[in-house]
Amino acid sequence: MTWIAALPMYNVTPALDFEWRAWLVEVLRRVKPACRIVEPDEELHGFWRRPNLLLSQTCGYPLMHGLHEQVRLIATPCFDAPGCEEAHYASVLVTRADAQFDTLAACRGARAAYNQDDSNSGMNVFRHAVAPLARAGMFFSTVLRTGSHLGSLRAIADDRADVAAVDCVTFAFVNDVMPELARRVRAIGMTAASPGLPLIASGTVPPATIEALREALNETLEVRPDRAKRLRLQGFSVLPLTDYERIGQLENEARAAGYARLA
Repeated sequence: MTWIAALPMYNVTPALDFEWRAWLVEVLRRVKPACRIVEPDEELHGFWRRPNLLLSQTCGYPLMHGLHEQVRLIATPCFDAPGCEEAHYASVLVTRADAQFDTLAACRGARAAYNQDDSNSGMNVFRHAVAPLARAGMFFSTVLRTGSHLGSLRAIADDRADVAAVDCVTFAFVNDVMPELARRVRAIGMTAASPGLPLIASGTVPPATIEALREALNETLEVRPDRAKRLRLQGFSVLPLTDYERIGQLENEARAAGYARLA
């Protein structure tokens, strides 16, 4: 079997994509199975379920909606970013720099943007934040699906939307490497926190290889602290799957409040 690996989640710019790929090369060099770094040639739900997947990163929402039955958790990165606490993260509630909104409550009747229907950081925690404010399941005038956190930020900056929830790690990277875009938006709050985006492997990967991967993750931070700083990586935590039940809890709380979808 030819093992494959990819890190598709935090490649905000080509330069960051290069940094993540270089780090992944270093990790894989320390693990015995030969592995090829690939660009996913299919939608990510299919890619994450490949039986020869040695290492990738997923979102907690699809993880808890069936993916956990086919993968092993390797570790969860701990990022140095506002909104992160160890392996947990929140999303930043963002509006335009010159918008009149200073709180989420003030956004009643505004235009919302979100990245994907199966995103914890862009949809699920956003829904949870809005739920107590909604009336008869409604809060916004329109809701725009953008396809990515960058797409949501650009929609706000270009006045096609007024508010979005953006993964705080992505938002930190945007402030680092896309200052022009960062200047056109501003934060007005934070969502509830939940476990961060986990690194995963196929359920076919042997336990000994999972342990080797965990050791390699931390070794790469020690030997290249400069790269770790650029990637905002502080370390890794091995969380049990039960910690990710927090994501379902947030979903259930929104549904119980009568707010099953962004609207």
